[in-house]
Amino acid sequence: MRVLHVITGLGTGGAEQQLAALVRRLPAHGDIVCDVITLTNPGAVADRLRADGVRVGHLGMAGNRDLAALPRLTRAIRRGRYDVVHTHLYRAGVYGRIAARAAGVRAVVATEHSLGEERIEGRPLTAPTRGLYLATERLGHATVAVSAAVARRLRQWGVPAERLHVVPNGIEPTRYRCGPSARRGTRARLGIAPDAFVVAGVGRLVPGKRFDQLVRAVAAVPTAVLVLVGDGPERARLLRLAAGSGAARPVRFLGDRSAEEVPTLLAACDALVSPSREETFGLAVLEGLAAGLPVLHASCPALEELPADHAPGAARFDGGLPELTTALRALAAAGPVRLPQPRAVRHYDIGRAAESLTEIYRRTAARAAATAGGTR
Repeated sequence: MRVLHVITGLGTGGAEQQLAALVRRLPAHGDIVCDVITLTNPGAVADRLRADGVRVGHLGMAGNRDLAALPRLTRAIRRGRYDVVHTHLYRAGVYGRIAARAAGVRAVVATEHSLGEERIEGRPLTAPTRGLYLATERLGHATVAVSAAVARRLRQWGVPAERLHVVPNGIEPTRYRCGPSARRGTRARLGIAPDAFVVAGVGRLVPGKRFDQLVRAVAAVPTAVLVLVGDGPERARLLRLAAGSGAARPVRFLGDRSAEEVPTLLAACDALVSPSREETFGLAVLEGLAAGLPVLHASCPALEELPADHAPGAARFDGGLPELTTALRALAAAGPVRLPQPRAVRHYDIGRAAESLTEIYRRTAARAAATAGGTR
């Protein structure tokens, strides 16, 4: 089975990292060959995919209204003679569904990675945005939500329940088992003292992630250092906030890092905090748990959809600064610990996601073939 993944960009965001991990695992669940086309920004994840032997194309799309990209994408799909086209992220979903149907591919799957109550992929959710999404969703056969929360929102929009599938994001748990030498080495490279209490924040530096609360909370905890992994438009404001917070210890802004680097960076930390009040899954929380860290989170559908005993190392807080500061002070006073990987991490193994998607591909392709009388 030949599958083409179409994604808006291949920078180091969560959806992009998920795609790379899935493409690595999908062939293990059947005779599946994956290619990838990015509409824009063939960044670090494109390099990672190529290193894994995946063919990556770049459409060179100039913007949301670059309609000339549509015939280029249609031709690429037709040339590849793909059995399934799988789109990721909003823009790729709109253009990819149209191009797939124009190219004669009837088995079209789309994953919705980041749909909140009022925002989609960090941008305000408007009536025209939702209208265009729903109009093109009808051209597909299956829509995948990364959590039950996202599936619920899509049903509220009017996406038919029979086309909706929940396939949670996943991680590769074994990659996060780093020993004491990784902790010492990473701290030495970052210039962090061995006895410092190190707090991690992982994600895009955008307002919705509320990393400003984390900067303020860490500044109020003696011996604490904050390590922020990610980049985005809030970087300059967070830098100014850190400089004026009165903290004697600087915040380490590490920028975007590859998926391969994140486990060793977390090995240097003592806790992970996810202060965002609205998440569609909560991948960073799972990464922290996989690394054996105590985790504080304001929102994490991945854990909220599991029994509480699946993640004993995670604690939810209300998102307020006083509660977060108190919780961090308690963790710092308790001293560094390394917890065993909880059941939640095993539940969200990337292999399970790949297996579920393989089954969706097969069913979707069979249904499309039956609808077309067995011909493309």
